[in-house]
Amino acid sequence: MCAKRWGTEGALLDGLRSGDEVAFATLVDDLHYRLLALAAGFTSSPALAEDIVQETWLAVIRGLRGFEGRSSLKTWIFSILVRRARTITAREARRDGSASRLDGAERASIVEWEPGRGRAGLWEETPTPWALEDPAMIYQSHEALEIVRAAWSGLPQAQRQVVWLRDVEDLAAEDVCNVLGLTGTNQRVLLHRGRARIRRALDRYVREGARPPSPSGNGRATTAVLDSDAPAARAADATVATLPDGPRNARREVV
Repeated sequence: MCAKRWGTEGALLDGLRSGDEVAFATLVDDLHYRLLALAAGFTSSPALAEDIVQETWLAVIRGLRGFEGRSSLKTWIFSILVRRARTITAREARRDGSASRLDGAERASIVEWEPGRGRAGLWEETPTPWALEDPAMIYQSHEALEIVRAAWSGLPQAQRQVVWLRDVEDLAAEDVCNVLGLTGTNQRVLLHRGRARIRRALDRYVREGARPPSPSGNGRATTAVLDSDAPAARAADATVATLPDGPRNARREVV
């Protein structure tokens, strides 16, 4: 994070608390598009995602002096965004009753594996390795990143949020649980399901040449982060490359 440019996160915080405009500009430059991408995990509206991020920055400014350092600065800011996003999207959903109906239809269309339900939601056949001379090449192409982005954008909200924080922002499992208010078990299940669906999309791309749809408004923000933030892109690529082959491996996942 931008704390590296200031030596330590403590030095960056001192600059922020003293009103150093350069410190705040550095923080915004580093996190703004990443916050926008995370906000896209809560809404399909680019305008609403922008509102969520603006509200987040205002809350950061107001709360800096009260920040106690019990988490990293980035994790704290992400936590603020999640709270703002839930408040704002809930308010918008009350204004537009169609949101809850759409969410219900989305959930009904997804068959996910659940304990005690046999093989429903499992892979129909054990996935076979991709016959590529150099598998790493797929993760170096813009088109492959588009496949990942499109698959991520199509995930249910909770899965989108967990996959983004774990595999792009590289937050620890405990931090993701704290930011999103999840139990460890829920976090593992959501992460596994999200990764598995992204893996399926990549599998169709490699075997059948299936291409992603054109980016939506929020998709462009996500793509900007993946394209401009090489460490984040590598994190996403490495995660997808090592996905377990089915829900049977969910309990063995290292988190």
